[in-house]
Amino acid sequence: MMTGLRRGANAVKTTALLAVLTALIIVVGGYVAGPTGVVVAALLSLGLNAYLYFNSDKLALRSMAARQVSPQEAPDLYSVVAELSQRAGQPMPRIYVSPIAQPNAFATGRNPEHAAVAVTAGILQILSRRELRAVLGHELAHVYNRDILTSSIAAGLAGIVTTLANLAIFLPFASREDDDAPNPLVTLLTVMLAPLAAGLIQLAVSRSREYQADYDGAELSGDPLALASALAKISRGTEALPLPAESSVATQSHLMIANPLSGRGISALFATHPPMEERIRRLKQLALTPAAA
Repeated sequence: MMTGLRRGANAVKTTALLAVLTALIIVVGGYVAGPTGVVVAALLSLGLNAYLYFNSDKLALRSMAARQVSPQEAPDLYSVVAELSQRAGQPMPRIYVSPIAQPNAFATGRNPEHAAVAVTAGILQILSRRELRAVLGHELAHVYNRDILTSSIAAGLAGIVTTLANLAIFLPFASREDDDAPNPLVTLLTVMLAPLAAGLIQLAVSRSREYQADYDGAELSGDPLALASALAKISRGTEALPLPAESSVATQSHLMIANPLSGRGISALFATHPPMEERIRRLKQLALTPAAA
């Protein structure tokens, strides 16, 4: 099926990007701090990201002021999630609603057994039930694809590169008597460019995951056009009500179905989400294939 081929291509792309990050660690670590520095940076960064991995759901939900709702409080929301979960043969996740007026949604949790799906008050106001179902299919796809784990690995590897580059600041510059000391110009370039490269690779991983969740979510709901329609409405809503970059939500923006920040100008180059127009175009194309029927 076309969706299977695209899903495989996205998986290969993600694996390749993670491999590039690993290679970057070896190159930067070998130059800046040697084997010992690589080990120290890896332990520090992976320790932090392990904590974030196991507590990502609490941090994300708290940043959005999301509150868990019962089936009695949100019967339609529960029935849609229950139907999609049953269709996927997966456990029922916890459901949360955030009071934020901007239309958005996200899923979090390290696996389907510890998953949570959250929607904002804004998205409940503008989407039809069909569109909301498609959005929830997208979010559940993130959970089933273990995207929180993938994001944590990417963040951990990028953190190692950044830590190694920062170590270069504390290294003594080369002296005339020591030909083996790090070259100060190369060291300066390493400090500046290595974290930037690692961050761009991390963003590419995030964008690849977003495309895959669109395809898998459309497959789960069986309604790619509803997801395309929902994304168009959400895009207009986030543009009308962008969240400030300095808010606590900014640290969780990569989890959202749409970038909650303004995303204009040069900042669009560093966005964690692919262009909305391209996502919608691909979903409309997917609706024309026999697999989408």
